[in-house]
Amino acid sequence: MQALEKIVTNTNWISIILVFLFAIIAVLKIIDADKLKGYAFALFNWGFLEDEVEEDTSFFTSFYSLLFVFSATVLALVISLLVSETIKGFPFSLSSFFLVLGIVFSYFIIKSLLEIGITRLFFIKKQVRFYVISKFGYLYALSFFLLIFFILFQFGPLNFPFFITVTLAFFFFNFVFHMANNKKLIFSKLFYFILYLCAFEIAPLLIMFKLML
Repeated sequence: MQALEKIVTNTNWISIILVFLFAIIAVLKIIDADKLKGYAFALFNWGFLEDEVEEDTSFFTSFYSLLFVFSATVLALVISLLVSETIKGFPFSLSSFFLVLGIVFSYFIIKSLLEIGITRLFFIKKQVRFYVISKFGYLYALSFFLLIFFILFQFGPLNFPFFITVTLAFFFFNFVFHMANNKKLIFSKLFYFILYLCAFEIAPLLIMFKLML
């Protein structure tokens, strides 16, 4: 009964969003299939991220722009679902999804612009380039896995407790991988790293959830 209800109320607009996401994947594969595969499995392929650092490609190319749109859309879907399932009065609807999508886009764009500005202002682009690329690389990889489990939850047998457990586990392992692969930089600049987390990671997230609620 629960699965039937989800299909009746949500399939139409969710299906359109999913088709849009798969279309982005198809275009990314046409642009650069090897790079798409690399980012999809970036959590398990540190060498790929090192190659990306050496390549020194701009983040504003068509490939990275589409990959950013894909990840932001997936995260907006997942966040909309999590909030609607845990907070009464927040429906999982197209309007609420676009609200979350706008907040997610604004969050990442503003944070990215600030990070780029700070790295150039203090001439630390080379020192933190791997940190930045690995952060986005793991986020992109996380988006692919979250999309799979989102589909399994919406149209398959997965229940919400299992879905939220898997989602939180993905975010946790994403954080662990990122910290482990950047531990030398982090511990050498621990004070500044803590300031960075508070100013650019934790505070914006609190503001984002405040805006949604």
